[in-house]
Amino acid sequence: MAITLYNLFESILLIVNGIAILHEERFLKKIGCGRDQNNINFNQPYGIPPPQPGVKANVLNLIHSIRTVMRVPLIFFNVVTIVFKLLIG
Repeated sequence: MAITLYNLFESILLIVNGIAILHEERFLKKIGCGRDQNNINFNQPYGIPPPQPGVKANVLNLIHSIRTVMRVPLIFFNVVTIVFKLLIG
């Protein structure tokens, strides 16, 4: 089976769907990846830059962004994919 552009689109859509349905309290906090809102340090002395977030914080930020921003476009892309599968097979 050849890898086509549609197969690539479909696999990316499935991955983004999987990320979008992750429940923060049921799944992410159980594995130690809950989103902490208390990690901002306002007592930082002037002139000292705040510490850079690590890989784990960046991945959690990406997951939260996908869940926030991609909610409505995912509905559209899923409907288009389902209609395409029904028409073409």
